[in-house]
Amino acid sequence: MSIKSDHWIRRMSENEGMISPFERDQVREHEGNRVISYGTSSYGYDVRCSNHFKIFTNVHSTTVDPKNFDENSFIDVEADHCIIPPNSFALASTVEYFKIPRSVLTVCLGKSTYARCGIIVNVTPLEPEWEGHVTLEFSNTTTLPAKIYANEGVAQMLFYETDEVCDVSYKDRNGKYQGQRGVTLPKA
Repeated sequence: MSIKSDHWIRRMSENEGMISPFERDQVREHEGNRVISYGTSSYGYDVRCSNHFKIFTNVHSTTVDPKNFDENSFIDVEADHCIIPPNSFALASTVEYFKIPRSVLTVCLGKSTYARCGIIVNVTPLEPEWEGHVTLEFSNTTTLPAKIYANEGVAQMLFYETDEVCDVSYKDRNGKYQGQRGVTLPKA
């Protein structure tokens, strides 16, 4: 299994639609303003988060149950940034829509700019033939409010191609998060 380069990422995105919308190069400035970088890097792709956030709140004092998740545990915010309360988290989705090839496993890591501020990005691997917007979880590990910027880089996707294609892909088993659009809450 080997990690894929910028040449492969460009080819798969421009010819096969693996990432859409797709930025061919690393973007560090947008409309004259400095941004947290996004787009193609040497061996990965830096994704952006959308401007729709679900911020966790305990105002209803419910139990967090992945089999029976209460949507009232979140407040919805559409804005150019999100403020995450101390020791809490928020959900967002990538701007980019992914179509992962059958021979590829994709791993997501948070960007160092956010990690150095105590903000952790968590995403499970994107399995072979999964497609959709990626739901991102931002944990604020600090005792202060933390800011996330919409439409700027938040995490990096690394693409690993196998030398032996899997028997059953995510699509084959009708995975419950297949084709998700926007922020998707837990499904039992």
